[in-house]
Amino acid sequence: MDDKTAIALGDELYAAMRDRVAVEPLTTRFTDITIDDAYRVSKRMLGCRVAAGESLVGYKVGLTNPAVQAFFGIDQPDFGNLTDAMRFPNGAHVPVSKLLIQPRVEGEVAFVLKRGLKGPGVTPADVLEATDYVAASFEIVDSRVRDWQIRIADTIADNGSSGLFVIGAEGADPRTLDLSACEMTLLTDGNVVSTGSGAAALGSPLNCVAWLANALAAYGAELRSGDVILSGSLGAVVDAVPGTLMNVAITGIGAASVHLS
Repeated sequence: MDDKTAIALGDELYAAMRDRVAVEPLTTRFTDITIDDAYRVSKRMLGCRVAAGESLVGYKVGLTNPAVQAFFGIDQPDFGNLTDAMRFPNGAHVPVSKLLIQPRVEGEVAFVLKRGLKGPGVTPADVLEATDYVAASFEIVDSRVRDWQIRIADTIADNGSSGLFVIGAEGADPRTLDLSACEMTLLTDGNVVSTGSGAAALGSPLNCVAWLANALAAYGAELRSGDVILSGSLGAVVDAVPGTLMNVAITGIGAASVHLS
């Protein structure tokens, strides 16, 4: 894919996000698009957001959970960018019906770093040492691709199908936890709608962050002190239904809530 096409597609996806109008899958229009092409498109989309006044605050790791991979018919992780405009406070009222196109919700472990990590060669032990704290979080995913008809290049190009995120107020020291054994419960209006464990995310959320640091290195990027990382869904994705209260609790880590409207 030439630079002109990658730039045009990044602009198209940014406009789709801004205007809440879904586009046709990139993979049906550009059948030879590669993963590297898709990350170039995503980089352009981020550039549009930064030009509009947003700031990069971290990354999300996606497609780490077999249940989520099966849902989308995808078999490997990806990453997307997080900006300050995507974050809402714990307990906030989030107008998903006004901001997103086809939102869904995942419960995840969020990492906040106290020092940077630069791949290649980053290990889970390195991640543990670099982490300030972990917290329960929601990722409210969205797709600018019509009807979620995505292949891996579609979701990568579309910034990892990212939407918004919420991080709980409680922080926990990951050095005191077995993150692979932590249990996640996601509730809608008090009813359990998804469950899972840390082991569902590449065996441990630590593995997800290590994967991210090493994947970023291939694209000339690195994790920075203060970055927020959403490390991947611990259970099945569920629909974001306006008018509902969602809660997530992760054993040993904490909880978060969000009112959807």
